[in-house]
Amino acid sequence: MALHCQEFGGKNYEASMSHVDKFVKELLSSDAMKEYNRARVYLDEDYKSQEHFTALGSFYFLHESLKNIHQFDFKAKKYKKVTGKEIYSDTLESTPMLEKEKFPQDYFPECKWSRKGFIRTRWCIADCAFDLVNIHLFHDASNLVAWETSPSVYSGIRHKALGYVLDRIIDQRFEKVAYFVFGDFNFRLDSKSVVETLCMKATMQTVRAADTNEVVKLIFRESDNDRKVMLQLEKKLFDYFNQEVFRDNNGTALLEFDKELSVFKDRLYELDISFPPSYPYSEDSRQGEQYMNTRCPAWCDRILMSPSAKELVLRSESEEKVVTYDHIGPNVCMGDHKPVFLAFRITPGAGKPHAHVHKCCVVQ
Repeated sequence: MALHCQEFGGKNYEASMSHVDKFVKELLSSDAMKEYNRARVYLDEDYKSQEHFTALGSFYFLHESLKNIHQFDFKAKKYKKVTGKEIYSDTLESTPMLEKEKFPQDYFPECKWSRKGFIRTRWCIADCAFDLVNIHLFHDASNLVAWETSPSVYSGIRHKALGYVLDRIIDQRFEKVAYFVFGDFNFRLDSKSVVETLCMKATMQTVRAADTNEVVKLIFRESDNDRKVMLQLEKKLFDYFNQEVFRDNNGTALLEFDKELSVFKDRLYELDISFPPSYPYSEDSRQGEQYMNTRCPAWCDRILMSPSAKELVLRSESEEKVVTYDHIGPNVCMGDHKPVFLAFRITPGAGKPHAHVHKCCVVQ
């Protein structure tokens, strides 16, 4: 079981990080996890190191039924058998069992201390070697800026960062293996197209700041029906009069505006999405299904895979093979993001047809 967290410690991580260690220890010792007799936990908690801090947390729990699991040592360039439970936090920069990078500051210059980056680990189970990459990409800083162009400037920044990660994990330093990349990609619907579709019969009013003449608000009103307000758009406001459009049939009608992954269609695969947009949900514990009026709801949280990883997931060698791609807690407050999960079986020996994968799993 692989669990990838972003913004570990929460928005107020300086005050909240002290609770993280207790949470992790309770999780590892809980009755619910007693059949997982080995674990590796990697927590980027060093928020005082702004140059390196990503607030990423990667958890890997290994079930007692799995006999031989090995993890790759990126420094020694060999696999090591996984035993016991280990937690790493302060020493991620020097931990040879992972690769961690924070994106360069110039990727998103308007955000002074961005925590975006990725953590990569490599595993070998049942003769299958694969990378698991925890990722957090850049958000939309302003709804007004995102609305200006199609695709938005923020989409271009995410494209650049994700391309960097993919190039990094398939470069020449290590043997190429299948990979899964999952986390908060911050993918957004194409804002200009969504607004034009939702407000097709509306007229737009522009509100400008008196001192700078800068656009601070857009108001879309119905042409008739007493000029009813349909949408109000500000830097951090996306207030659409009918939230049901994002929930009806799991928001399927809006998937046509989910375009950011199309640039990587030859490098990344995703199962069909059948759950509603995963962000931004209300953080009021009484409103588990309600979206906040801060951003246009979008499928920010995703599980993507390489073509060879897709083969592992979808290879139909067993009648018992069931693949599930869904979200967690549809009616429960889970914070502003709903977690997304992928569950599947790997058939024993599934990696053997790929000689280079099988060979690299030999423990040296």
